[in-house]
Amino acid sequence: MIKPEIIAFYLPQFHPFPENDNWWGKGFTEWTNVGKARKLFPGHYQPRIPADLGYYDLRLSLIYEQQVQLAQEAGVTAFCFYEYWFGGKRLMERPLVNMIERGVPDFPFCICWANHTWTNNNWNAAAQRVERKVLIEQTYPGIDDIDNHFYALLPAFSDKRYLRIDDRLVFVIYDYKSIPGNYTMLTRWNELARKNNLPEFYFMAYTADPREVKHPRYNVFDNVILSNINGAFGQGHSVKRLLKDVLINRFLHLPAHVVSYRKAIKKMLCSAFENEKVVPVVVPNWDHSPRLGTGGSIFHNSTPELFKRHLTDILLITRQKRVVQPMIFIKSWNEWGEGNYMEPDLRFGKQYIEACRQTIDAFDWTMDGTL
Repeated sequence: MIKPEIIAFYLPQFHPFPENDNWWGKGFTEWTNVGKARKLFPGHYQPRIPADLGYYDLRLSLIYEQQVQLAQEAGVTAFCFYEYWFGGKRLMERPLVNMIERGVPDFPFCICWANHTWTNNNWNAAAQRVERKVLIEQTYPGIDDIDNHFYALLPAFSDKRYLRIDDRLVFVIYDYKSIPGNYTMLTRWNELARKNNLPEFYFMAYTADPREVKHPRYNVFDNVILSNINGAFGQGHSVKRLLKDVLINRFLHLPAHVVSYRKAIKKMLCSAFENEKVVPVVVPNWDHSPRLGTGGSIFHNSTPELFKRHLTDILLITRQKRVVQPMIFIKSWNEWGEGNYMEPDLRFGKQYIEACRQTIDAFDWTMDGTL
């Protein structure tokens, strides 16, 4: 079997930019939330403090080089940059643009268009207590915007480091079901790629719902990336369960959605992962209480050893697939505001990185499922 691509989602947020200064105050980054996080119950692992890289600023080129070095130590083969395009307005593009302009380090990357509206309660726990307000809306204006979006990313697509599968350019769309049915982005981008002497795209959709993967809307994609974090907390709660959650959250002022990581990695496993079109996501941890306070959902007591078990389970499923190139995504490399990262922290150091590498190196690849 061909070893899978191990692709880690990468958040390019950790630098100040004017819009965040306007919305949240001068100098705001995700570190603001991370630094303010507090324990919400006994044994809750907060705050989480970065170790080797510190509270970094992604405007510094050295940081990305160090991140790549750590990723390579972990066995990660590529980063997938979240990209934010709002009808002609780009946000948080500077780390990606800088990396492309520098031409180093020599490490594969691809892009995930994180196409969703930003509201005031996405990023800040205090905003949970005030009226919901749209900060910037995700829109789909039409063909001119589709073209402008492509050309904004053309330097990335033309970069020799840009990840290719089946000799095509990998591009992920985070929320395809919110895009209008007449939005011809996929076919148009393939036309523009050919026009610019590039290969066509290897389009991938992302979903957090196993029930979605067989929906006809995804037939136009090469793969569907499935993250089943919601499955760990239970989908389709009963009225009784929902009422209990409200009571816990509003009257006891505790997070209603807490599950042990040991249970979560079992609940996240689902038959949808066995679908050959589905690319599974592994999750080292999850805790977005730094963003949402008691409204956050939490995996409790994650350890590197349990992450090894989780990754092994997904590798076993992936090994059975008859596909051109097996893939696994890690969510994520550096989403500290969601407690969702592989980077070293003061409690575990580089143990998650070491666990990832050890699991990949020790895995038996002799069962050949590839085409």
